[in-house]
Amino acid sequence: MSTILVTGGAGYIGSHTVVELVKAGYDPIIFDNFSNAKPAVLPRIKQICGRSVPFYAGDIRVREQMERPFKENKIDGVIHFAGLKAVGESVKKPLEYYDNNVHGSTVLLEVMRDYGCHNFIFSSSSTVYGEPDKVPLTEDSPIKRANSPYGQTKIDIEYMAEELQKAVPEFSVTLLRYFNPVGAHESGLIGEDPRGIPNNLMPYLTQVAVGRLECLTIFGKDYPTPDGTCIRDYIHVVDLATGHVAALKHCLDKPGVHIYNLGTGTGYSVIDMVKAFSKAIGHELPHKFGPRREGDVVCCYADPSKAKNELGWVATHTLEDMTRDAYNWQKNNPNGYDD
Repeated sequence: MSTILVTGGAGYIGSHTVVELVKAGYDPIIFDNFSNAKPAVLPRIKQICGRSVPFYAGDIRVREQMERPFKENKIDGVIHFAGLKAVGESVKKPLEYYDNNVHGSTVLLEVMRDYGCHNFIFSSSSTVYGEPDKVPLTEDSPIKRANSPYGQTKIDIEYMAEELQKAVPEFSVTLLRYFNPVGAHESGLIGEDPRGIPNNLMPYLTQVAVGRLECLTIFGKDYPTPDGTCIRDYIHVVDLATGHVAALKHCLDKPGVHIYNLGTGTGYSVIDMVKAFSKAIGHELPHKFGPRREGDVVCCYADPSKAKNELGWVATHTLEDMTRDAYNWQKNNPNGYDD
């Protein structure tokens, strides 16, 4: 079976994808520098999978480190998760985001080209669509100047990979544009463990629920939506992981550029999520309103029909599943992965 290098494979989405790759019969190799992850995830992946997964410590920006797994293994494809990912932080630290995300991806693609590995699956984002003219978003919706440096790095990497595919036609480039990943593995062994104050809604909800944080701050209540809060398409992280496996099966060794939205097709507001989570934990979650956050779009949800038609993939987890699994993870791991 194919050997797949997973950059950022110890991170939130990466770790769940590694588990699904093993389940599907692939041989994943994890490459990570633990800037957004912790070493404690590795034995937990082993516990879920019943076997260890090879691991390389390294930074995608350092060519010598990036080359090691290619020198020591025959890599059939790469799923590329490694990158900085906080919208708000990227506004404050644009140079760090361009250096890590764009420069790092350049090094990775150079190494892939030089070692004859032509299958590239990129962890992209719905942020490439900017502030949408209309929803739901299809893969043909216009790409716009992003609202944040984080979003712009996703656009830049997409363009770079597409241009490489034109220059080296053997490349199979798959761009997976996710919406908002939430939830955790049903075992409660792996989940989302952001460093510092969470930038995303669900880990903020779970940390308030277990008392790690005092109160949820909702950024903005005057958006042009039914309840005044932003609307997003939340997708269970396991559904997202199986989307990568489906893309790998369909696109491996199939030259060209393949683009898919991975979402549920349903938009929920921040208030909807707070209500759903309050129901999951059996009491109202303390929350307050703050000012709008720079870089946030008003409303964003997917039309996932292309992934269904071409990959045979659909998101199967409900909002109830998402909130239950996220809370189960945090309840079992109130301080996340203990180092």
